Amino acid sequence: MFTTSRSFGQSAEDMAEQILRKKGYRILGRNVRVAGGELDLIADDQGVLVFIEVKARRYQHFGGAAYAITSRKKQQIIKLAACYLSQHDLTNQHCRFDAILVDGSHDDSLQLTHIESAFEVSSSARQW
Repeated sequence: MFTTSRSFGQSAEDMAEQILRKKGYRILGRNVRVAGGELDLIADDQGVLVFIEVKARRYQHFGGAAYAITSRKKQQIIKLAACYLSQHDLTNQHCRFDAILVDGSHDDSLQLTHIESAFEVSSSARQW
């Protein structure tokens, strides 16, 4: 059993990274700090830059990990991604937003779900 929320979150990110590597993703960064926050994982999936949000919940209260990625959180991730792209002078880069959801409280009962293209950026919200 995980002793702290921090260790639970770190373990979830470890599992997420392993799953992505097995799927052939090339991990470019983890816990990447940009102005205004942090991006959990950034990866390359066959030329597509993928920003991955990892959400872990021990219990299903309030819908579990799936309901932790709110509209507000999506907007924050979009802004952070735009900042990352700007900082790295990446223009015309095809991007995608994935989510990895981890639910459960013990290693043997964890359920991990990878959602490709978990959300999209509307054309009016594009900043890059």
